[in-house]
Amino acid sequence: MSSLVRSNGADAMDYLNRFRLDGKVALVTGGAQGLGREIALALSSVGARLVVTDIADGGGQATVEAIRAAGGEAVCAVHDVTDEPAWEAAVATAVSAFGSLDVLVNNAGVESGSLVRDCSVEQFRQIQDINVTGTFLGCKHAIRAMSPGGSAGRGGAIVNMSSAAALVGVIAHGAYGASKGAVRSLTKAAAVECGRLGAGVRVNSLHPGLILTAMGEQLLDGLITLGLAPDRAAAEAALLALHPLGRFGEPVDVASAVIYLASDAAGWVTGAELSIDGGVVAA
Repeated sequence: MSSLVRSNGADAMDYLNRFRLDGKVALVTGGAQGLGREIALALSSVGARLVVTDIADGGGQATVEAIRAAGGEAVCAVHDVTDEPAWEAAVATAVSAFGSLDVLVNNAGVESGSLVRDCSVEQFRQIQDINVTGTFLGCKHAIRAMSPGGSAGRGGAIVNMSSAAALVGVIAHGAYGASKGAVRSLTKAAAVECGRLGAGVRVNSLHPGLILTAMGEQLLDGLITLGLAPDRAAAEAALLALHPLGRFGEPVDVASAVIYLASDAAGWVTGAELSIDGGVVAA
């Protein structure tokens, strides 16, 4: 680890470099647009090489091209996060393309608004399958690859995308909140297992409030469709009132937190839930 020298002769920590990811390989799911794309760009900007995956055929290519245009290295892959062989292939892509897998960001997910009394079993199951099963499979195969004796084998960090809806009740988002609550609990179990068993893998969850992406826009529109707000202005006002900082989040707010949790700066952080929500959970 590089260091500076204080005036009294003692070594000083090089804090800036602790946030760097030079030499690390990161895999980001749902990286074609929105939050996933910003996370991939952010990780590349601090030195990581990227595998960008998305269920859309070729959907991650624009993200890869943006990374390469900025001088970074990246490849993309089509990836259904609910399919176990697809996870094995995605991890193998990281190892074959760049020689390792050090960071996994389980970002892929769906949101669909519905009152609990009206939510169909099919709708509920789809949300759980993508948000929970997808995250579980990612953790499973990343841990296998990152652990001693795995195809990468040098430890790493997993960041699971949960939500403020895992910690507080959100109207018309019972199924979504249930899925993100499961991600929160899975994160803690995986973190404890990896720590106790010496895997060298840290596992943490992020809990955003409303972020202005396509999914955030969908949430606002859903309130109107369900008759919970008369128009867009009323929907925005109602949800903005939940955020004490007085603004909705932006992808950069979440991407910055991912950099921290993926880096050596968070080297003693595992099993944590980090709220990026403008104060929603605290209020």
